[in-house]
Amino acid sequence: MKTIDRIYINGQFVTPHGSEKFDLINPSTNETIGRATLGDAEDARHAIASAKTAFQTFSISSKQERSDILQRLHDAVAPKIDALIAVMIEEYGAPLQFAKASMQMAANSFLHAKDVLQDFEFTRHIGKSRVTLEPLGVAGIITPWNANVSFICSKLATAIAAGCTAVIKPSEMSALQTQLLLECLHEAQLPAGIFNIVNGRGDVVGAELTRHPDIAKISFTGSTVAGKTIARDAAATLKRITLELGGKSPNIILDDADLTKAIPLALQVAFMNSGQACVAGTRLLVPESRLEEIKLLIKAAVEKIAVGDPRSADTAIGPMVSKKQYERVQQYIKLGIEEGAKLLIGGNGQPAGLESGNFIKPTVFFNVTNNMRIAREEIFGPVLSILTYKTEAEAIAIANDTSYGLQAYVSSANIERANRVAAQIIAGRVMINAAQHDPLAPFGGFKQSGIGREYGVYGLEEYVEPKAILI
Repeated sequence: MKTIDRIYINGQFVTPHGSEKFDLINPSTNETIGRATLGDAEDARHAIASAKTAFQTFSISSKQERSDILQRLHDAVAPKIDALIAVMIEEYGAPLQFAKASMQMAANSFLHAKDVLQDFEFTRHIGKSRVTLEPLGVAGIITPWNANVSFICSKLATAIAAGCTAVIKPSEMSALQTQLLLECLHEAQLPAGIFNIVNGRGDVVGAELTRHPDIAKISFTGSTVAGKTIARDAAATLKRITLELGGKSPNIILDDADLTKAIPLALQVAFMNSGQACVAGTRLLVPESRLEEIKLLIKAAVEKIAVGDPRSADTAIGPMVSKKQYERVQQYIKLGIEEGAKLLIGGNGQPAGLESGNFIKPTVFFNVTNNMRIAREEIFGPVLSILTYKTEAEAIAIANDTSYGLQAYVSSANIERANRVAAQIIAGRVMINAAQHDPLAPFGGFKQSGIGREYGVYGLEEYVEPKAILI
């Protein structure tokens, strides 16, 4: 069993002041594989003080100095991708293919930020004024368990590009992943205090970051409920906030779509990361006239989806991250049946032979209406709801009838038509006939899916404040 008993402050691994112990569980077996000592509010304050001191000099660093740091961070993380993949699978249960993509994205985050920085103008002339874009200060970064390393790297890369220092509170459920990443980041030999990492609970370390007056900005990825708490507490000191929150993404299959392509894509986006993804396309909107055809195709395809050992390259769906998350998804499946939705495939219980882990049967409901809770609430598991529509206008109305607005999908043989539909969907990103990531395009949500944007120029601008100088 591995022991994590250090946090990282001012360029050094230190023993935390906090003493709370947190068990780390392999979700495939529910065996304890490690124990982490969590930091507390005092640890967070020490980290903030370190970052505040470092900001005094780092904030006036040159673009070249920041670019060099970003390159060093990439060069430190990239050689350890295989080890990072292995620990993500062990601790979180991510399927191998997703873990590979996630860790490659993590390492490349530093290069993407470096590219954006090269062309970013920190001084601009507007009207009669000279406008300088100045780094905000110390950024508090709070990351979730479903892609902890990737989020740490992308958020830290953007903060550094802007000239901000950072205090990072990763998910306590990801302590093994964080420890290995931290060892990589330490090898880059950055000036002390530029980044600090404190394992800890959200209501302890996260709360201290959110409330502390020396934190200028919070960047948070997680649930909408937690995001609202952060927004409320950050308001006391008028912090800048970037919140990437929940989603209930619609996937519209138009009546002209090639189903041999649209159905595999629909299942891919619904069950990505074992369904534990804020961008998962869990509301599948299909033309009423093609429902029976689509049901047959989906059932046949789901029957072939491999659920099980996340180390296998053939596995598409691994375990839920915890017993608590497993039980949450089971409750939603039960609720869907009680609400009157019909099971096409899946249901309650674990797949045969996988009773020792937090495995879920990939589940698909039909006869779902948009007022059912399974169609309105984020389940965060491999559960797909099929809704029908009669007209294109009705499909768009159903897609937009949600409190969320993070991502959406459209499938059509007619790109012009697909673009017309995409333009009417209220979401931060819309995918047409694809499931991909553009690290230079803005990412974030409308409505209760969040505030602000990440990635590219839009993400960098979230970490700077414009100052107008009039002569």
